[in-house]
Amino acid sequence: MSEKIKIFEVGARDGLQNEKKTLDQPTRIELIKKLTDAGLRRIEIGAFVSPKWIPQMEGSLEVTKEVIKMQAEGALPKDAQFSCLVPNVRGMEDALKSGIHEVAIFGACSETFSKKNINCSVAESFIRFRQVMEMAKYHKIRVRGYLSTAFGCPYEGRVAESRVTRLVRAMIKMGVYEVSVGDTIGVATPKQVESMIKKIKRVAPLSKVAMHFHDTRGTSLANVYASLRMGIKTFDSSVGGLGGCPYAKGASGNLATEDLVYLIKGMGYGSPASIEKMIAIKKWMEEKLGRELPSKVGKAGPWLVEDNG
Repeated sequence: MSEKIKIFEVGARDGLQNEKKTLDQPTRIELIKKLTDAGLRRIEIGAFVSPKWIPQMEGSLEVTKEVIKMQAEGALPKDAQFSCLVPNVRGMEDALKSGIHEVAIFGACSETFSKKNINCSVAESFIRFRQVMEMAKYHKIRVRGYLSTAFGCPYEGRVAESRVTRLVRAMIKMGVYEVSVGDTIGVATPKQVESMIKKIKRVAPLSKVAMHFHDTRGTSLANVYASLRMGIKTFDSSVGGLGGCPYAKGASGNLATEDLVYLIKGMGYGSPASIEKMIAIKKWMEEKLGRELPSKVGKAGPWLVEDNG
Protein backbone atom coordinates (compact mmCIF):
# COMPACT_ATOMS: atom_id res chain seq x y z
CA MET A 1 0.00 0.00 0.00
CA SER A 2 1.45 3.36 -0.97
CA GLU A 3 -1.25 5.21 0.93
CA LYS A 4 0.06 7.19 3.87
CA ILE A 5 -1.55 7.24 7.30
CA LYS A 6 -1.71 10.67 8.92
CA ILE A 7 -0.39 10.99 12.46
CA PHE A 8 -1.40 13.86 14.72
CA GLU A 9 1.28 14.05 17.42
CA VAL A 10 -0.18 15.19 20.77
CA GLY A 11 2.75 14.52 23.10
CA ALA A 12 3.80 18.15 23.49
CA ARG A 13 0.31 19.09 24.72
CA ASP A 14 -2.00 16.26 25.68
CA GLY A 15 0.97 14.17 26.78
CA LEU A 16 2.79 16.79 28.83
CA GLN A 17 -0.31 18.21 30.50
CA ASN A 18 -0.93 14.90 32.25
CA GLU A 19 2.66 14.51 33.47
CA LYS A 20 3.41 15.27 37.11
CA LYS A 21 6.61 17.10 36.22
CA THR A 22 6.35 20.44 34.42
CA LEU A 23 8.97 21.02 31.72
CA ASP A 24 10.45 24.44 31.06
CA GLN A 25 9.85 26.28 27.79
CA PRO A 26 13.25 25.52 26.16
CA THR A 27 12.73 21.78 26.75
CA ARG A 28 9.23 21.91 25.26
CA ILE A 29 10.57 23.76 22.21
CA GLU A 30 13.37 21.22 21.84
CA LEU A 31 10.81 18.39 22.01
CA ILE A 32 8.83 19.99 19.18
CA LYS A 33 11.97 20.35 17.08
CA LYS A 34 12.93 16.71 17.68
CA LEU A 35 9.44 15.61 16.63
CA THR A 36 9.74 17.46 13.31
CA ASP A 37 13.24 15.99 12.84
CA ALA A 38 11.67 12.55 13.28
CA GLY A 39 9.38 13.24 10.31
CA LEU A 40 6.16 14.24 12.07
CA ARG A 41 4.30 17.07 10.40
CA ARG A 42 1.10 17.58 12.42
CA ILE A 43 1.98 18.48 15.99
CA GLU A 44 0.00 19.94 18.85
CA ILE A 45 2.36 22.21 20.75
CA GLY A 46 0.45 23.89 23.57
CA ALA A 47 -2.80 25.00 25.16
CA PHE A 48 -4.01 28.51 25.88
CA VAL A 49 -5.53 27.66 29.23
CA SER A 50 -5.22 29.02 32.75
CA PRO A 51 -2.00 27.80 34.44
CA LYS A 52 -4.09 27.59 37.59
CA TRP A 53 -5.86 24.56 36.11
CA ILE A 54 -3.10 23.14 33.89
CA PRO A 55 0.28 24.40 35.13
CA GLN A 56 2.14 22.16 32.67
CA MET A 57 0.91 24.35 29.81
CA GLU A 58 2.01 27.65 31.34
CA GLY A 59 4.05 29.63 28.81
CA SER A 60 2.28 28.19 25.77
CA LEU A 61 2.08 31.67 24.24
CA GLU A 62 5.85 32.10 24.42
CA VAL A 63 6.50 28.55 23.21
CA THR A 64 4.17 29.00 20.26
CA LYS A 65 5.63 32.36 19.28
CA GLU A 66 9.13 30.87 19.27
CA VAL A 67 8.06 27.83 17.23
CA ILE A 68 6.35 30.03 14.63
CA LYS A 69 9.45 32.25 14.51
CA MET A 70 11.75 29.24 14.06
CA GLN A 71 9.59 27.97 11.22
CA ALA A 72 9.64 31.37 9.50
CA GLU A 73 13.43 31.44 9.78
CA GLY A 74 13.80 27.93 8.35
CA ALA A 75 14.80 26.22 11.60
CA LEU A 76 11.67 24.07 11.42
CA PRO A 77 10.14 22.47 8.31
CA LYS A 78 7.92 24.75 6.24
CA ASP A 79 5.37 21.97 5.74
CA ALA A 80 4.92 21.30 9.47
CA GLN A 81 1.48 22.16 10.81
CA PHE A 82 1.32 23.24 14.43
CA SER A 83 -1.81 23.47 16.55
CA CYS A 84 -2.81 24.72 20.01
CA LEU A 85 -5.82 23.96 22.18
CA VAL A 86 -8.18 26.85 22.93
CA PRO A 87 -11.05 26.37 25.41
CA ASN A 88 -12.80 29.71 24.96
CA VAL A 89 -12.63 33.26 23.59
CA ARG A 90 -9.89 34.20 26.07
CA GLY A 91 -7.76 31.33 24.82
CA MET A 92 -8.48 32.29 21.22
CA GLU A 93 -7.26 35.82 21.91
CA ASP A 94 -3.91 34.37 23.01
CA ALA A 95 -3.85 32.16 19.93
CA LEU A 96 -4.18 35.23 17.73
CA LYS A 97 -1.26 36.86 19.53
CA SER A 98 0.90 33.78 18.96
CA GLY A 99 0.71 33.67 15.17
CA ILE A 100 -0.53 30.05 15.12
CA HIS A 101 -2.46 28.99 11.99
CA GLU A 102 -4.47 26.17 13.58
CA VAL A 103 -6.29 25.72 16.87
CA ALA A 104 -8.38 22.98 18.46
CA ILE A 105 -11.56 23.00 20.53
CA PHE A 106 -12.19 20.29 23.12
CA GLY A 107 -15.60 18.90 24.01
CA ALA A 108 -17.00 15.83 25.72
CA CYS A 109 -19.68 13.29 24.86
CA SER A 110 -20.90 12.89 28.44
CA GLU A 111 -22.43 15.62 30.59
CA THR A 112 -20.65 14.75 33.84
CA PHE A 113 -17.23 14.64 32.23
CA SER A 114 -17.88 17.95 30.48
CA LYS A 115 -18.84 19.65 33.74
CA LYS A 116 -15.85 18.23 35.64
CA ASN A 117 -13.32 18.78 32.85
CA ILE A 118 -14.31 22.15 31.31
CA ASN A 119 -16.83 23.36 33.91
CA CYS A 120 -19.88 23.57 31.66
CA SER A 121 -22.55 21.39 30.08
CA VAL A 122 -22.14 19.95 26.58
CA ALA A 123 -24.65 22.48 25.22
CA GLU A 124 -22.81 25.36 26.90
CA SER A 125 -19.49 24.14 25.49
CA PHE A 126 -20.87 24.36 21.95
CA ILE A 127 -21.92 27.96 22.58
CA ARG A 128 -18.31 28.70 23.50
CA PHE A 129 -17.10 26.82 20.43
CA ARG A 130 -19.25 28.94 18.12
CA GLN A 131 -17.63 32.08 19.46
CA VAL A 132 -14.17 30.61 18.88
CA MET A 133 -15.18 29.46 15.39
CA GLU A 134 -16.35 32.95 14.46
CA MET A 135 -13.01 34.44 15.51
CA ALA A 136 -11.07 31.72 13.73
CA LYS A 137 -13.03 32.13 10.52
CA TYR A 138 -12.49 35.89 10.52
CA HIS A 139 -8.73 35.44 10.96
CA LYS A 140 -8.51 32.49 8.53
CA ILE A 141 -7.39 29.99 11.18
CA ARG A 142 -8.19 26.29 10.80
CA VAL A 143 -10.00 24.59 13.67
CA ARG A 144 -9.82 20.96 14.73
CA GLY A 145 -12.34 19.44 17.13
CA TYR A 146 -11.91 16.91 19.93
CA LEU A 147 -14.71 14.81 21.39
CA SER A 148 -13.63 12.97 24.53
CA THR A 149 -15.32 10.06 26.32
CA ALA A 150 -16.82 8.80 23.07
CA PHE A 151 -16.58 5.15 24.12
CA GLY A 152 -17.02 5.42 27.85
CA CYS A 153 -17.19 7.93 30.70
CA PRO A 154 -15.54 7.40 34.12
CA TYR A 155 -18.70 8.78 35.76
CA GLU A 156 -21.56 7.67 33.51
CA GLY A 157 -20.30 4.41 32.01
CA ARG A 158 -21.11 3.64 28.36
CA VAL A 159 -21.94 6.53 26.06
CA ALA A 160 -24.68 6.10 23.45
CA GLU A 161 -23.40 5.94 19.87
CA SER A 162 -26.28 8.16 18.79
CA ARG A 163 -25.02 10.87 21.13
CA VAL A 164 -21.49 10.66 19.72
CA THR A 165 -22.64 10.80 16.11
CA ARG A 166 -24.88 13.79 16.86
CA LEU A 167 -21.93 15.68 18.35
CA VAL A 168 -19.60 14.71 15.49
CA ARG A 169 -22.15 16.03 13.01
CA ALA A 170 -22.61 19.23 15.07
CA MET A 171 -18.88 19.92 15.15
CA ILE A 172 -18.46 19.43 11.42
CA LYS A 173 -21.50 21.56 10.71
CA MET A 174 -19.90 24.23 12.90
CA GLY A 175 -16.91 24.28 10.55
CA VAL A 176 -14.07 22.21 12.02
CA TYR A 177 -11.95 20.55 9.35
CA GLU A 178 -11.55 17.35 11.40
CA VAL A 179 -13.04 15.72 14.49
CA SER A 180 -10.87 13.57 16.74
CA VAL A 181 -13.05 10.92 18.43
CA GLY A 182 -11.47 9.98 21.75
CA ASP A 183 -11.42 6.88 23.92
CA THR A 184 -10.38 8.97 26.92
CA ILE A 185 -10.24 6.21 29.53
CA GLY A 186 -9.13 3.40 27.24
CA VAL A 187 -12.18 1.14 27.43
CA ALA A 188 -12.94 0.61 23.72
CA THR A 189 -12.61 -2.74 21.96
CA PRO A 190 -12.41 -3.38 18.18
CA LYS A 191 -16.05 -4.48 17.95
CA GLN A 192 -17.19 -1.29 19.64
CA VAL A 193 -14.89 0.80 17.42
CA GLU A 194 -16.24 -0.78 14.23
CA SER A 195 -19.82 -0.19 15.35
CA MET A 196 -19.10 3.44 16.23
CA ILE A 197 -17.37 4.19 12.92
CA LYS A 198 -20.27 2.65 10.98
CA LYS A 199 -22.59 5.09 12.71
CA ILE A 200 -20.25 8.08 12.25
CA LYS A 201 -19.90 7.30 8.55
CA ARG A 202 -23.63 8.00 8.12
CA VAL A 203 -23.26 11.59 9.31
CA ALA A 204 -19.73 12.60 8.28
CA PRO A 205 -17.10 11.75 5.66
CA LEU A 206 -14.39 9.63 7.27
CA SER A 207 -11.79 11.91 5.70
CA LYS A 208 -12.87 14.42 8.37
CA VAL A 209 -12.58 11.94 11.25
CA ALA A 210 -9.55 10.96 13.34
CA MET A 211 -9.38 8.43 16.16
CA HIS A 212 -7.71 9.08 19.51
CA PHE A 213 -7.05 5.90 21.50
CA HIS A 214 -5.58 5.36 24.94
CA ASP A 215 -3.78 2.14 25.83
CA THR A 216 -5.21 1.89 29.34
CA ARG A 217 -6.33 -1.72 28.84
CA GLY A 218 -3.90 -2.67 26.08
CA THR A 219 -6.38 -2.37 23.22
CA SER A 220 -5.19 0.77 21.41
CA LEU A 221 -3.39 -0.94 18.50
CA ALA A 222 -6.22 -3.43 18.06
CA ASN A 223 -8.56 -0.46 17.85
CA VAL A 224 -6.29 1.24 15.31
CA TYR A 225 -6.39 -1.92 13.19
CA ALA A 226 -10.18 -2.02 13.38
CA SER A 227 -10.33 1.67 12.43
CA LEU A 228 -8.05 1.14 9.43
CA ARG A 229 -10.32 -1.65 8.19
CA MET A 230 -13.28 0.72 8.48
CA GLY A 231 -11.56 3.45 6.45
CA ILE A 232 -10.03 5.78 9.05
CA LYS A 233 -6.69 7.24 7.93
CA THR A 234 -5.81 9.69 10.73
CA PHE A 235 -4.76 8.83 14.28
CA ASP A 236 -3.66 10.82 17.33
CA SER A 237 -0.68 9.53 19.29
CA SER A 238 1.98 10.64 21.75
CA VAL A 239 5.73 9.94 21.60
CA GLY A 240 6.67 7.30 24.13
CA GLY A 241 3.07 7.11 25.30
CA LEU A 242 3.58 10.43 27.11
CA GLY A 243 0.78 11.31 29.49
CA GLY A 244 -1.23 9.22 31.89
CA CYS A 245 -4.97 9.05 32.17
CA PRO A 246 -6.03 11.03 35.26
CA TYR A 247 -9.43 9.32 35.34
CA ALA A 248 -8.15 5.75 35.42
CA LYS A 249 -5.76 4.83 38.22
CA GLY A 250 -2.46 3.41 36.99
CA ALA A 251 -3.45 3.88 33.36
CA SER A 252 -0.73 4.12 30.73
CA GLY A 253 -2.58 6.78 28.81
CA ASN A 254 -1.93 7.77 25.20
CA LEU A 255 -1.12 5.42 22.37
CA ALA A 256 2.64 5.67 21.75
CA THR A 257 3.56 7.14 18.37
CA GLU A 258 6.37 4.65 17.75
CA ASP A 259 3.98 1.75 18.43
CA LEU A 260 1.53 3.23 15.94
CA VAL A 261 4.23 3.78 13.30
CA TYR A 262 5.52 0.21 13.74
CA LEU A 263 2.04 -1.17 13.13
CA ILE A 264 1.19 0.89 10.08
CA LYS A 265 4.58 0.37 8.44
CA GLY A 266 4.35 -3.34 9.14
CA MET A 267 0.98 -3.35 7.37
CA GLY A 268 2.54 -1.72 4.32
CA TYR A 269 1.20 1.80 4.77
CA GLY A 270 3.56 4.69 4.21
CA SER A 271 4.64 7.04 6.99
CA PRO A 272 7.34 9.70 7.04
CA ALA A 273 8.00 9.15 10.75
CA SER A 274 11.25 7.43 11.77
CA ILE A 275 10.84 4.73 14.41
CA GLU A 276 14.50 4.97 15.45
CA LYS A 277 14.24 8.73 15.96
CA MET A 278 10.98 8.35 17.88
CA ILE A 279 12.68 5.85 20.20
CA ALA A 280 15.54 8.30 20.74
CA ILE A 281 13.04 11.03 21.68
CA LYS A 282 11.32 8.63 24.07
CA LYS A 283 14.61 7.95 25.87
CA TRP A 284 15.41 11.67 25.98
CA MET A 285 12.00 12.41 27.49
CA GLU A 286 12.50 9.71 30.12
CA GLU A 287 15.60 11.57 31.28
CA LYS A 288 13.72 14.87 31.37
CA LEU A 289 10.72 13.46 33.24
CA GLY A 290 12.60 11.09 35.51
CA ARG A 291 10.36 8.14 34.71
CA GLU A 292 10.01 5.30 32.24
CA LEU A 293 7.54 5.77 29.39
CA PRO A 294 5.25 2.86 28.46
CA SER A 295 5.70 2.43 24.70
CA LYS A 296 6.31 -1.18 23.66
CA VAL A 297 8.46 -0.45 20.59
CA GLY A 298 10.36 2.11 22.65
CA LYS A 299 11.48 -0.70 24.94
CA ALA A 300 11.93 -3.57 22.49
CA GLY A 301 13.00 -1.66 19.39
CA PRO A 302 11.83 -2.20 15.80
CA TRP A 303 12.22 -5.59 14.12
CA LEU A 304 12.11 -6.35 10.40
CA VAL A 305 10.13 -3.22 9.64
CA GLU A 306 11.87 -0.93 7.18
CA ASP A 307 12.23 2.49 8.73
CA ASN A 308 11.31 4.58 5.74
CA GLY A 309 8.29 6.25 4.14
